[in-house]
Amino acid sequence: MTTNRKSSGVIRLLATGALIAMTAYWAGSRYGEHEIHRVKNVWAQGASSRTATRAETLTADEALTVKIYSQASPAVANINTQAVEYDFFRNPVPVQGAGSGFVIDPRGYVVTNYHVVQGAQNIEVILGDRTHYPAKFIGADEKNDVALVKIDPKGKTLIALPLGDSANLLVGQKVLAIGNPFGFSSTLTTGVVSAIGRTIQTGETTLIDEAIQTDAAINQGNSGGPLLNTHGEVIGINSAIYTPSGTTAGIGFAIPINTAKNIAQDLITEGRVHRASLGVSMMLELWPDLAEALGFSSSQQGLLIERVTANGPAVRGGLKAGDQVRSLGFQRLIIGGDLIVAIDGKEVAHELDLDVILNHKRPGDTVRVTVFRGGKKMDVNVTLGEAAQSIAR
Repeated sequence: MTTNRKSSGVIRLLATGALIAMTAYWAGSRYGEHEIHRVKNVWAQGASSRTATRAETLTADEALTVKIYSQASPAVANINTQAVEYDFFRNPVPVQGAGSGFVIDPRGYVVTNYHVVQGAQNIEVILGDRTHYPAKFIGADEKNDVALVKIDPKGKTLIALPLGDSANLLVGQKVLAIGNPFGFSSTLTTGVVSAIGRTIQTGETTLIDEAIQTDAAINQGNSGGPLLNTHGEVIGINSAIYTPSGTTAGIGFAIPINTAKNIAQDLITEGRVHRASLGVSMMLELWPDLAEALGFSSSQQGLLIERVTANGPAVRGGLKAGDQVRSLGFQRLIIGGDLIVAIDGKEVAHELDLDVILNHKRPGDTVRVTVFRGGKKMDVNVTLGEAAQSIAR
């Protein structure tokens, strides 16, 4: 009898719990926060006429924003990619990606970020007027994260965005970003230039030199889209965000358009980018223990040359590679080479410093390399060569 009463109590308890759970689920689904699971673009009819009708009620600043958006959005592209990756068992797995871009030449050249199209077997460009085009990968500068693709407009006159000058930007000036965050095509956000001149390392081998920082909302899918000034000119390519949460935190970064101009010009005319190289194939950043072991103070910084490219710029200029193998702790080192501490008077403490300096040079330029050799400081003039191309689709 006691066992039956206990069983009945357990059943009633379970039934009560189930009822409470069902009630909570119903209330949450009806009144709680809803998550969007699928995005489908529905293009409003008569939007342009509504814009014209409402223009008279806008402030001057609002009217300017509307004008810039209406002029620029047809040239902003949604870029969809398809690639193939392989799972643990080496089975092919199709992978889709998405980003933004914009037309820079009426012949069909579209600029985007390299990471948007990296590894893609198929690239599709959808312009602001909803026209779809297959795109051909022309080339990229992986280090600066800029890529160029081309579509065939088939006789259609494309709208190309005018390119501005990113050299004279001021903190506080208004900017506009257009892109396709999370698949919401032709989305406009506004903000200001929050900071300029920063160097942002976005990966082991990639950077944004003289990055434009903005608080205009930039999210996943905005990569490759234009950052515009109030003249409707492109001043940057939206590329990266700083975010602890995965969504915008008001800190976004754009590649200066002056950097992209040179890259695009190289790609359009020659199909490749001319990047300067010092001809050093292996180098080592100094740390306190190594500095002391080499006879320097623990605070000395620089790049120790371990190996140089055979018959490359460093060899021709007279830079010295390492010639002795030593161990420090568990690390195998090649010492005896020059310690680079500056180039053209600019301090070099890390590989990123060297990357930034070379980013402003062209093959054939001559630089003054300041080194320590045998405890003595000296200058060596080196004529830069051209870096090997290693772009993979």
